[in-house]
Amino acid sequence: MKKAKKAAKRRIVKSVKVSRTKARKARPAQKAKKIRIKKMPSKYLKKYKALLLKEREKIGGGINHITEEALKTSQRDASGDLSGYSYHMADMATDNYEREFSLGRASDEQNLLYTIDEALKRVSDGTYGSCLQCGKPISKKRLDALPHTELCIDCQAANESK
Repeated sequence: MKKAKKAAKRRIVKSVKVSRTKARKARPAQKAKKIRIKKMPSKYLKKYKALLLKEREKIGGGINHITEEALKTSQRDASGDLSGYSYHMADMATDNYEREFSLGRASDEQNLLYTIDEALKRVSDGTYGSCLQCGKPISKKRLDALPHTELCIDCQAANESK
């Protein structure tokens, strides 16, 4: 009885090993693509660094203003109600909506600051101006419009269509 169990177990293990090797042979190993990045000339890097810093400063001030307005005032002060009586639920809902909307905008601008900081790191590394996905240079028109962009127009369109 024990011999039969061992033999059955060996057959199962053997079939699993065979199926694994067949699976490995069936799908060829995918090679990782090496992305070759061209460095942008230093005069353009200085120009885009100045653009990025200007945009970062503008957005940083906006975030401070939004969070100050949304978080520093209490709900009663924000609604303009100075009396001790309760006010209408619809007014409370409107105030809450405006507060959440403002904080959502602040969160979006914080994400934009993060992408600008990443672009500034790429400027200092010398990899700025090249697509992070395909390695091709990003067009100057695109960089003028969105200096913090990471992808060329083709890769961006491909990512948006997914």
